[in-house]
Amino acid sequence: MRKLILEKFNEALEQTGKTEQYENIDDNAILLETGLDSLGFAILVAFLEEELDLDPFQLMDEPVYPSTFGEFVNIYERFND
Repeated sequence: MRKLILEKFNEALEQTGKTEQYENIDDNAILLETGLDSLGFAILVAFLEEELDLDPFQLMDEPVYPSTFGEFVNIYERFND
């Protein structure tokens, strides 16, 4: 899951005109400091929904907004089981 998210993360960066590309992102990395803006996150979630047929943010009883990359990955891992 982590590998797929990182791959789509880099694609979202590219789609939004960012030059950053990551081979790895630390779990504690603050999402807002990765270079991906709100449009980029929307694109990332759309890419992942297309790939996994899953949007965990629509399945949550109470909305949770991850602040770190690790929290983002954990949400997808939890809802993909």
